Amino acid sequence: MFTFRWRRTCLVLVLSGSFLPEVKDPKVVITAGSKALDIMMGFHFTSLRALDRTDGTVVLQQAGYGESAPVDIVLFPQPSPTDPNDPLRWQRWKKHVAFASVCAFTFLTNYSIAGLAPAFHILSLEFDKPMDETAHLLLYPVLVLGVFNFFWVPMANHFGKRPVFVFASALLCACCVWGAMANSFKSLLWSNIVAAFAGSSTEALGAAIVNDLFFLHERGSKMGIYMNAIAGGNTVGPLVCGFIATNLSWRWHKWIAAILTALNFLTILLLVPETRYTREYIKGAGVAICPSNDKIVMADEKHLRPKSSNRILHQEVKNTWRQELSLWSGVSETSLVKLFLRPWPMVVYPAVIYAFLCYSISLVITIAVNILNPFVLQAPPYNWSPQINGLINIPGLLGNVIGAWAGGDLVDMWCRWRTRKMLGIYEPETRLYLVCIPLVITTAGCLVFGYGVQNALSWVSLFFGYGMISMALTAMPTITIAYVSDCAFPVNSDVLLLVNGLKNIVAFGFLFGVIPWAEEAGFVRAFGTLAGVFAGIVGIGAVLLVIWGASIRHTSAQWRVILE
Repeated sequence: MFTFRWRRTCLVLVLSGSFLPEVKDPKVVITAGSKALDIMMGFHFTSLRALDRTDGTVVLQQAGYGESAPVDIVLFPQPSPTDPNDPLRWQRWKKHVAFASVCAFTFLTNYSIAGLAPAFHILSLEFDKPMDETAHLLLYPVLVLGVFNFFWVPMANHFGKRPVFVFASALLCACCVWGAMANSFKSLLWSNIVAAFAGSSTEALGAAIVNDLFFLHERGSKMGIYMNAIAGGNTVGPLVCGFIATNLSWRWHKWIAAILTALNFLTILLLVPETRYTREYIKGAGVAICPSNDKIVMADEKHLRPKSSNRILHQEVKNTWRQELSLWSGVSETSLVKLFLRPWPMVVYPAVIYAFLCYSISLVITIAVNILNPFVLQAPPYNWSPQINGLINIPGLLGNVIGAWAGGDLVDMWCRWRTRKMLGIYEPETRLYLVCIPLVITTAGCLVFGYGVQNALSWVSLFFGYGMISMALTAMPTITIAYVSDCAFPVNSDVLLLVNGLKNIVAFGFLFGVIPWAEEAGFVRAFGTLAGVFAGIVGIGAVLLVIWGASIRHTSAQWRVILE
């Protein structure tokens, strides 16, 4: 009994990041906990510092540090100088097809599930279900989208990303057909839940594929596009479904989703190779850079051949199209058990905590509006049809696009300017300065929407409020997920798994009671509280990390919490 309790205490200590009161240095406790688990389970723990000596601080620009001098952008991570199968060396069209397919997959997941929101009022009447139970069509998929990240990511890391996406895309298509043919509320609910199980494969792996295909200086803009795909399904879906449900039926919404997912499945099956790649540091290799016109070019032999050596490196053979389409690329040397356990200790990283909390509250506010607005706008005094109700997603879509631009391209431009000021040195905390934009706009949007609903103000106030709220759903994860990837690049799949998985679990806890809470407390108090929580998490966290983030990052990089 004593041994069991001692082992359980050690396990809880490491997984939760809890520290003993008498120990002042967290590194001591984490190292001690790691050693305890080493003894108990035969596992070996290492640190980020052992995998990447930069700790996220890298040289991103070379030469010409003057205000008007040209700038050479350093390619980070460094592509393989000998292997044309390195995803970083793929042709540009191949990268774009793979990236677009992943974006389409995550878009269609949310399109098929969240798109039903304008039909909730119709569905509640058709299946004779109360408002809060009808909302389960969206609530339980939100939970599943988070929980099953912890299944798909280890499977993809062990067996490869391609077989996971091929299987998941086929399953999503089948679930859309199932939902279109459902004859009971229970059947429709389970079709959404299983679709969320399939779609959860991209929640973390989609962001990891961005890191597989693109360099650090491209990461912000590409992550913005990816986040727009996730959020776009939640806005374009309801917008389209409103018209379809009014003029045809809600079933046609599912049939259209089935057709689109089938087309995307064929694209993934025939045109998207495996992006998993074991990258090795080549001693003596020169730094690969882009030309000083700041344009992104494909890495080739000219840029990749070591400058310090005259010997010609042995070139690998490029895979054929048939080889690229293989669903089998071998298994990871790390056991599947370790891959399932490995992410959990990394929840102690401050960057991970900040990212998943910011993403959680952004998701909570946006989905709260999605759940509540049909019951507000299709009831007195508005009495809108589902077709007109769907139009509220126009400002939502605009907010998503602006948020993705602010969190992606604008942050990249800001980072380039700051990096130049810092003589080519890039710090991940540079990204966090621009959270001030969604912080101000989304906080105000919560108040505008809450007051608008409670006081039955013009629909204009509701539209503006929702648009301002929607900005956070793309801006915050685009900034914070790129920040986490920068801080823990060698284990980005695992930390992104934690961010995406935990954010949905937290969001489900909030949203499960949002309807009775809003009815009891009133919309002003409910959305005022959400505004305060959002401002506190985003604002206070950003200030702390901007001031002390670099010191925290270099310290946490030495924590032995990564299971090898």
